Amino acid sequence: MKPTEILSSEHRVIEQVLDCLDKISTTAQRAGKLDAASATDALSFFCTFADQCHHGKEEAHLFPALEAKGFARDSGPTGVMLAEHTQGRNYIRQMNAAVAAAAQGESAAVQQFVEAGQHYSQLLRQHIQKEDHCLFSLADQALSAADQAVLLEKFAAVEAAQMGAGTHEKFLGIASALAKKFGVTVRVEPLLAGCQH
Repeated sequence: MKPTEILSSEHRVIEQVLDCLDKISTTAQRAGKLDAASATDALSFFCTFADQCHHGKEEAHLFPALEAKGFARDSGPTGVMLAEHTQGRNYIRQMNAAVAAAAQGESAAVQQFVEAGQHYSQLLRQHIQKEDHCLFSLADQALSAADQAVLLEKFAAVEAAQMGAGTHEKFLGIASALAKKFGVTVRVEPLLAGCQH
């Protein structure tokens, strides 16, 4: 198993929840009312699973490993990916603020959520395509088997120490529940490196 295979399998689950976010946004726009519970679950998934766990592995471990092999951060692919991670976090903040404002009865908040949600979904889908079809191939070529073994250990440490036992599974459960609620196809279960089952 390669570190990039773990990240790519996580992408499938992130895409599944993006499909749910698209449905939440479409329904909110049509109804003029936000399903706050589903929106909150999706945002919790994006904050914890997609950003802290998945992007955390990339930012703390994969990207530095690539930069150590000569990938330039400022003008290279890791810099682009980092900038997109930051942009995604801004959209998450906007959606969280819109959920809170909608709960207070602010009429414009629903549209603010929809717009931020659409931007986030579009950004992340393009971001995932770049990683799956370009960056991960480059990583597989640049990193030796020993480098990849070290990365796998570091990914497992992110899951165990930083995220905590059972966190990964908890958010897979949220992803599955959202998919069931919105009639979205459940993607393959992500590969886990050294995680508790």
